[in-house]
Amino acid sequence: MKIVIVGGVAGGMSAATRARRLDAKAEIIVLEKSGHVSYANCGLPYFVGGVIEDESALLLQTPESLHKRFRLDVRVLSEVTLIVPESKSVVVRDLGAGEDYVLKYDKLILSPGANAVVPPIPGVEIGYTLRNVEDVERIVARVGKHPRSALVIGGGFIGIEIAENLIHKGIPTSIVESTQQVLDSLDPEMAQLVAAELQANGVQLHLGVMVKTIKPNTVELSNGMTLGSELTIIAIGVSPDTSLAKAAKLAIGERGGIKVDEFNITSDPDIYAVGDACEKSDSLDGGATLVPLANIANRHGRIAADHIFGLKVRPVLTIGTAIVKVFNLMVATTGWNEKRLIAAGREHQIIHTHPSSHAGYYPGAKAMALKMILNPETGEILGAQGVGQEGVDKRIDVISTAIRGGLTGPDLADLELAYAPPYGSAKDPVNMLGYIAENLLSNLGKNVQWHEVEEYEQNKFELLDVRSPAEFSGGAISGSINIPLDELRERAGELKNKNLIVSCQVGQRGHTASLLLKSMGFNALNLDGGYQTWINSPAGLAASR
Repeated sequence: MKIVIVGGVAGGMSAATRARRLDAKAEIIVLEKSGHVSYANCGLPYFVGGVIEDESALLLQTPESLHKRFRLDVRVLSEVTLIVPESKSVVVRDLGAGEDYVLKYDKLILSPGANAVVPPIPGVEIGYTLRNVEDVERIVARVGKHPRSALVIGGGFIGIEIAENLIHKGIPTSIVESTQQVLDSLDPEMAQLVAAELQANGVQLHLGVMVKTIKPNTVELSNGMTLGSELTIIAIGVSPDTSLAKAAKLAIGERGGIKVDEFNITSDPDIYAVGDACEKSDSLDGGATLVPLANIANRHGRIAADHIFGLKVRPVLTIGTAIVKVFNLMVATTGWNEKRLIAAGREHQIIHTHPSSHAGYYPGAKAMALKMILNPETGEILGAQGVGQEGVDKRIDVISTAIRGGLTGPDLADLELAYAPPYGSAKDPVNMLGYIAENLLSNLGKNVQWHEVEEYEQNKFELLDVRSPAEFSGGAISGSINIPLDELRERAGELKNKNLIVSCQVGQRGHTASLLLKSMGFNALNLDGGYQTWINSPAGLAASR
């Protein structure tokens, strides 16, 4: 068996090492056009910021170490320029020698990854992309010359990570994002928490505008502004590298990635494709999707090797679970967001909570914001998002696991999660999401979302705030009546309107108040996530200006 693998990072190297474990005699050749293999791509921004001090820490393996342990023939600076399926061969350009040669294969695994999206902006050649070790070396060299300003085009995961690390190096940094928010995978009321953290740490945000021209020391925006930038980094996103596949007439999917089946086989039965270059199957609707994440790429590589050697293979459906560090925040997401569900016309139920990372009476508890999205009929968990300084990662991981296991929202209430005061609460934030889901699906109360408040007001609903007078005076939704929850039984007669939206700080007291008012004959609806969610939403931000 002769296996040729194109691409020596993540999926490609996972396929190579798995194949070797399954067959000690197979001839396995890995071709990588850059000068490095098996490097920690996700760690590149932290090398720019000096958090990772030694470049060698990013290089997990070398061609020499891979040959010594696995007897892999790993060739760097080796670019595959052509696939010839008819003869089961590839043409390879030795970039060091400048010569071409032909390699035969029995099975070919494509793992070319994805290319940075570079828009056709005048002067874009001055900018830097960040996809591989060579890219980061160029950026580090430029940072070493102490630029007085930097600008990042794109407010996604990589854009935010590199902006943070430039700030760590003492370089005033701006982010320019064409949409109205950073981190498009979040919904706006969650993304605002991230924007506030970026601004609090000195990152200047320019949202809803585009870069028009890049010059050596400045960048001109579409709104006419000119910003200083002696270092411009392009982090708009990535697109699957399908150039080889297209030239070989392999099928390309509807999302623009290489089309593969459940075993990662392309339209040619002897060619597999793994990682960022190929399309994945979405776990919620089964449709094609692009998810450029390392864990999915590694899983694909293992599947391809297993299938080649006849092992039983489980299909991989992707949920799209991801996390990013933003200064003191951890920001995580899994499944679909509300924007995507609305665009797809799918019915959904939203839950916002603002729990503490561990028991509130134990010192050091940190607040977090969680959002979970359900199918309102079945309770199926469609997605979740979390933002906070501590504890967000494990909550999103639990919800991601629940989605994979087919648990519903109410099922989360039944999970036995590890508890001790320094680490959690007797009712873990995930359990609390389950309790709320149970209430909503059993019609025990109804929630109103932040973006529905104005519509309800137009339909003659009145706003009732059940927080304390001190909380109320610190900020409230305009037009609200304030009657604290503990006084509500005695003062309900002051409410002349039977149709009420009840709000508190995070939604918990509002739930209690709305049920009490319902028993008293009112049509009372609880504001989901309370004032805390509303004030960080576009509606709350507009009202506070």
